[in-house]
Amino acid sequence: MLYENYIILERKHLNMSKKTTPDGRILVVDDNKAILSALRLLLPVYFSEVTTLSSPNDLMHNIETKRPEVILLDMNFTSKVTTGNEGLFWLGEILKVYPDIPVVLFTAYSDVALAVDAIKRGAFDFIIKPFDNAKLMSTLQAALRLSRSRQEVKQLREIKNEIRGDGEMYWGESPKMKELRKIVQKVAQTDASILITGENGTGKDMLAGEIHRLSRRAGSSMVNVDVGSLPESLFESELFGHVRGAFTDAKADRAGKFEVASGGTLFLDEIGNIPLHLQAKLLTAIQTKSITRVGSNIPVPVDIRLICATNRDLSRMVAEGLFREDLYFRINTIHLTLPPLRERTEDIIPLAELFMRKYAVKYGKDIKGIKEDARTELTGRPWQGNIRELQHVVEKAVILSEKDWLGTEDFFPEKQGGPVQGDRSRTAAQVIRDSVRQGNVVTLDDMEKELIRMAMRQHDGNMSAVAQQLGITRQTLYNKIKKYGL
Repeated sequence: MLYENYIILERKHLNMSKKTTPDGRILVVDDNKAILSALRLLLPVYFSEVTTLSSPNDLMHNIETKRPEVILLDMNFTSKVTTGNEGLFWLGEILKVYPDIPVVLFTAYSDVALAVDAIKRGAFDFIIKPFDNAKLMSTLQAALRLSRSRQEVKQLREIKNEIRGDGEMYWGESPKMKELRKIVQKVAQTDASILITGENGTGKDMLAGEIHRLSRRAGSSMVNVDVGSLPESLFESELFGHVRGAFTDAKADRAGKFEVASGGTLFLDEIGNIPLHLQAKLLTAIQTKSITRVGSNIPVPVDIRLICATNRDLSRMVAEGLFREDLYFRINTIHLTLPPLRERTEDIIPLAELFMRKYAVKYGKDIKGIKEDARTELTGRPWQGNIRELQHVVEKAVILSEKDWLGTEDFFPEKQGGPVQGDRSRTAAQVIRDSVRQGNVVTLDDMEKELIRMAMRQHDGNMSAVAQQLGITRQTLYNKIKKYGL
């Protein structure tokens, strides 16, 4: 009764001094009935579901059915036994099956060595009886926060695995993607150079990662390089490395991307944007399977599997003298083309739902699904920006919506008073003007982003033409595309 009387007074004090909203599920296992009675009074102040057991015999069954987020576990259940071995045993049993549930151990026998051992075995913390209420609740609340954090990470990991199939990319059900998958499964195990082409946003980098994952080099690293955005002055240094003193800022030896990727895969994105005079240097490294660091004369052998990607027509560039034919043949042993999203419409809704679940978890939203009207609208869109554009549209809808189900107005608010976003006849000025009329705040960044987006659509992703129209360098254009997520 001492415990219960003290808890009643303490609970009154807690209710008066601080309003709390009970939240979370806790399971308490202790053979002391007085303590269980006391905790049944105290814990509901903080926890919405409190389950108590006087014996650990039904512990695992209760965890399975009650799904507690925190467990408070006594360490001794047999009369006159004070070793704590029973608690350590059950701690181990819990963590074998439920490693993400924080377990706080509870004992009347203070032993530093035992506490250290318990923490080493995975216990979240160690509470001594008789306990201080504030200390106990602080510990349990910290355990609950950890449990929630672990659960969120687990959900995000599951969503990622669902999208990529436990590291795999999402292939979908379209005939073109099924045929592409068959080819990938055949060539991934070889060391053949692969060229991936496709429009912006189709997932060329995802496909490169999938090829690496399926290859014999999967145990080694894959190094990604956006060569199109590399300044010409740093091209050789970034790819081939440099030695100390090679140039003003070279204060130490530095390995380039080729060396870092040796033994694994080197992915060169936007290879069609490399200037002609730098293509020869890249070709030499690929042909000789060695590099020479800037400022050095010593060749360094490298062993890489090369995957390149571009949204440009390299064969036409070769014909126009803009891309070396010998380099084109070197990187193009196998040519894979990713279809645009508008040619795999059966995959639009599954992808949208995957992104919806991902961002609902990320932003703490309880969204159940996508309405039928929105499904029709999503499927009928041209999606000039492909999967990347779809992902951004879904993320924005999840962030702004306060509803359980997402409708057309959540994905495309402009449908309420203007032409659709994919209409190429609209200018950036018209888009911005309409946004202002709808009462939206438009920043300079918004204007710049829309100008770039429109220019990219107008020139079908030809970055040189886009940069020329906007009056900026190609490198500046790439920096802004990354900044705005275009």
